[in-house]
Amino acid sequence: MCLIEISCRAGEAESVGRVEPTEYKVLAGHARDMELSEFVDRLDAELRIDDYAELDASANGLQVGPDDGTVDHVAVAVDGVEATFERAIDADADVLVTHHGISWGGFDRVTGRTYDRLEPLVANDLALYVSHLPLDGHQELGNAAGVADVLGLEDRSPFGELGPEYIGQRGTAADAYSIDDLRERLQTALETGGQPVQTLAFGPDEIEEIAIVTGSGTDWLDEAVDAGADALITGEGKQKAYHEAREAGVHVVLAGHYATETFGVRALQGLVEEWGLETTYLEEPTGL
Repeated sequence: MCLIEISCRAGEAESVGRVEPTEYKVLAGHARDMELSEFVDRLDAELRIDDYAELDASANGLQVGPDDGTVDHVAVAVDGVEATFERAIDADADVLVTHHGISWGGFDRVTGRTYDRLEPLVANDLALYVSHLPLDGHQELGNAAGVADVLGLEDRSPFGELGPEYIGQRGTAADAYSIDDLRERLQTALETGGQPVQTLAFGPDEIEEIAIVTGSGTDWLDEAVDAGADALITGEGKQKAYHEAREAGVHVVLAGHYATETFGVRALQGLVEEWGLETTYLEEPTGL
């Protein structure tokens, strides 16, 4: 439930007061303190963190934090970087939940930029919780699920195989899109940082079957073709994707790595509000 600084409608924030344009604060109706360990356990279970442990270079779960502590205020952001750390500290958050964290296979030394990133977290008792591939693959709260919601896809199923798990989603459009309509829908709905949605328009005139892998997902183009998709939606492309899409006769839509991956953390924001915690969304679009 949203009470003070924004109103919530169809997952979008609408300012009703004086709020900085890249920061939205939501006050839960009955805020209460929660043990950090309980907070982490709840997210770990919902996101099935352990199931992705052997598949993901990211150290998912609590990356920085004390053995004990309490949580009253949760900030969420796509990227765990100095800018979002400082803004979470300014918002007096107890924990920052991000999609991209700071540990990708561990640290050899805590020096230089690694030290600069860790220091404000430790100095200000700000915990960092990260969910990378588990948040991509979640079929209700995940990034691909959020894109599918925007497009109104029906008959959805997991897509984007990675070992025994999936990191995307596919579905059928209720009404067929043209490539221009599809691009315009995404351009309007996503936080692209002012950058255009790009298309490799090699598919059919009518787009009904759509596969989604957010972020950097062109490696799943062959799977999209095998699944009978008319279009693959992802964030950023690779050079080879142009020729692969052209030869396969399928559209590829490049809607921005950041832009396609805001949905998961916003969904987690809504989840922790249901737990009675105050939340703040920190928007730091990269335009990439």
